[in-house]
Amino acid sequence: MLKCQRSAMAIAIGVSLMAVTTVHGQIFRHKKKQPAAAQKSATPSDTTKKSGPSPVKPYKDVITADMKSTKGFITVHQKEDKYFFEVPNKMMGRDILIVSRISKASAEMRNGSSGYAGDQIGETVFRFEPGPSKKLLLRRISFREYSADSSQAMFASVQKNNVQAIAMAWPIAAYSPDSSGVVFDATEFVNSDNEVLYFQSKKLKDRAGMGGQVNDRSFVDYVRAFNSNVEVHTVKTYNAGLNPTSSSYTVELNSSMVLLPEKPMRARAMDGRVGYFAVGYIDYDADPQGVKQQIYVKRWRLEPKPEDVEKYKRGEMVEPAKPIVYYIDPTTPKKWVPYLMQGVNDWQKAFEKIGFKNAVYARIAPTKEEDSTWSIDDATHSAIIYRPSVIANAMGPSVSDPRSGEIIESHIFWYHNVMSLLQRWYMAQCGAVDPRALSNELPDSLMGQLIRFVSSHEVGHTLGLLHNFGSSSTVPVEKLRDKAWVEAHGHTPSIMDYARFNYVAQPEDHIGEAGLFPRINDYDMWAIKWGYDMHNEYKTIAEEKVALSKMVSDSLAANHRLYFGSEVNFTDARCQNEDLGDDAVKAGEYGIKNLKRLMPGVLSWAGEKGEDFDKPMEQIKTLYSQFFMYVGHAMANIGSVYVTENMVGDAAKSNIEPAPYEKQKAAMAFINKQLFETPTWMYSELLDRTTLNFPTEISEAQRDMLNAILGRARFSRLLWSEQVYAAKNHVKVYTLTEMFEDLNKGIFSEAYAGKNVDLYRRALQKSYVARLMQQVYANQGEGNISDQVMPFGFNFDKSDERALVKENMLAILALCKKQAANAGLDKLTKLHYNDLVTRINAQLAAEKQGLIK
Repeated sequence: MLKCQRSAMAIAIGVSLMAVTTVHGQIFRHKKKQPAAAQKSATPSDTTKKSGPSPVKPYKDVITADMKSTKGFITVHQKEDKYFFEVPNKMMGRDILIVSRISKASAEMRNGSSGYAGDQIGETVFRFEPGPSKKLLLRRISFREYSADSSQAMFASVQKNNVQAIAMAWPIAAYSPDSSGVVFDATEFVNSDNEVLYFQSKKLKDRAGMGGQVNDRSFVDYVRAFNSNVEVHTVKTYNAGLNPTSSSYTVELNSSMVLLPEKPMRARAMDGRVGYFAVGYIDYDADPQGVKQQIYVKRWRLEPKPEDVEKYKRGEMVEPAKPIVYYIDPTTPKKWVPYLMQGVNDWQKAFEKIGFKNAVYARIAPTKEEDSTWSIDDATHSAIIYRPSVIANAMGPSVSDPRSGEIIESHIFWYHNVMSLLQRWYMAQCGAVDPRALSNELPDSLMGQLIRFVSSHEVGHTLGLLHNFGSSSTVPVEKLRDKAWVEAHGHTPSIMDYARFNYVAQPEDHIGEAGLFPRINDYDMWAIKWGYDMHNEYKTIAEEKVALSKMVSDSLAANHRLYFGSEVNFTDARCQNEDLGDDAVKAGEYGIKNLKRLMPGVLSWAGEKGEDFDKPMEQIKTLYSQFFMYVGHAMANIGSVYVTENMVGDAAKSNIEPAPYEKQKAAMAFINKQLFETPTWMYSELLDRTTLNFPTEISEAQRDMLNAILGRARFSRLLWSEQVYAAKNHVKVYTLTEMFEDLNKGIFSEAYAGKNVDLYRRALQKSYVARLMQQVYANQGEGNISDQVMPFGFNFDKSDERALVKENMLAILALCKKQAANAGLDKLTKLHYNDLVTRINAQLAAEKQGLIK
């Protein structure tokens, strides 16, 4: 996602922990599969033995000659508004994935980025099975816990504690003429407001403000059966529920019943050094004295056609048996279609490196005239969905087989207003080197290329790839200014990073689009090879895991550009979004140089005669945001702890270590200079035409930065660096005490020099003192962070943190007392120092009296 985001494991696994039910290619079922003869619930003659409220009737009396029948893995029979499903006995116990989406949305159900056509409202696996009393059951299947060996007591125990819920039960209406299946009346099933076909939970309906279904304004549009799926399309009207602005909603919903493969795709074990989404389960067999969490990556089933297997083995290029195809939503503005398609097709080169040609590509969705049965909502079709929305975003979720991680389909959502975000990003980051960026509306050719890169990023997600926020940290900053190098190698090794454009490039570097734009690059190619290359030479998943782990270790040792940095590695400054290069300070300095070039001329190119100043101010705010982003990148280095995943057997090196002393020291100096020394260059004449108060804006930005720097989690990491890591490894580290010294000298530089203090700096010094006092005395808020930042966490009250913070507060108190008595200072400066003395003394007095602790 453009703005997407728990532990790395939680991100990879997704919303819920789901189980892979394959071991060496064998399916594990919660109920033992019966022989075909035993799968019959009863024989036609049984119907005469017992009488009941819903007796089983002869097939011809239920499925009459005037019905319309469509054969698929389930046969659908219809007459007017009545529907019957005929389920073959061979489908009993088969896993069926039901995926439900909003096909057409109501304008009143918007809730942020949700409430649009294409939204997924359900994804669960179900199984049909015979039930007692001539009933057919539908069980909801959970894949959380697993035991394979049915001869062991553990198998029975897991079974006993994992009874699958019966979601639906229907009387059997008839048996197939040859007794090969059962028929049930599905009319109520497809018409009712149930959690199997439609909104999977009440929470999803509540989010949209929906109440109960209004039956007389709800109906089935169609039910279509295919070899591997059944599509149910309905028009439903709901009461408005808690939404006071509407009385009801009418939406169109589509439910896909997708038959999962009888033999699941061979799973691939996850390696945390390659960023993939994943599925997982708790395995009670893998560890004889415990349990183990098995994690398998999400990927498409990409295999050569049977007739091409030998060619593939010989290294010849072949087409896959089933390519990955993305259909373009017919509602997409036509001028953007080629760029969205190119963003998909750009991934072909990654698959060509592992022997597949035309493995992934985009197509225009067929029209109703071309294929009346084709639907973009069908869960067997992948698509790029265009949304008329004010949301400035795009995202690429996918649906997968929970047993193996096989990706079944994906709907990429493209929000119309993402183009406004792309314009602002490109203006702020490349406006100094590309004159085309200095416009409220970019040329279509340029916007098209920006759309192309976002399309590639989202497709990467649907191929299984996580964000790689660490990729950009592998590139030396100075290389980003080397025209030949950066145009040849790209500014970042992965398109899955949040590294937008080359903001380090300076006008005199004359760098073109190839060195400014992101691209599918070294890491992406390597990650696709790791995830999709076939390894039939290994007999088991475990054997393959060992071999691939060594391959990853060897690759990383040989090429640092293949580094994966998780987006949830929050303490590691290498894993930031929106940053570039291996040095945040140097990159930020170049970026700020470009911002200073852009700021004075905004009105000349963003102002439109006869219009108000909203557009120019929007661009000014974009430049502000970019500046604060650069400062934030530097700040993340202070107290940063690098966490690098290594495997047993790799060359000996520390997995956890503080960021280098020099980087942390330079980051604090950068913040003191660029932000705490008032950045007056940010003032624009436009501010005189608006109600924006520049001193207040700067003061609030400085306060927010101080609050972030002076956080207990950061204190704790700095203390860990000094008292644990440095004490053991005998290296120089940046300490909490040194951080305070650097802050004091930067923020109170006038006090040390005996000079007057202006209004900007007085506000900054008040914010600094307020935050110090809050951290000494406030027990609420951040509280005890020891569990949050392990393994380098401390309890704030029981460690040296509070004492060191208080010591610094008292040093500021002494400094302010001295300057309050300085006769050479002006009135406002002395009043300011006296005020700070009063504030600190009030806290000390309250502490002494026991009013605060």
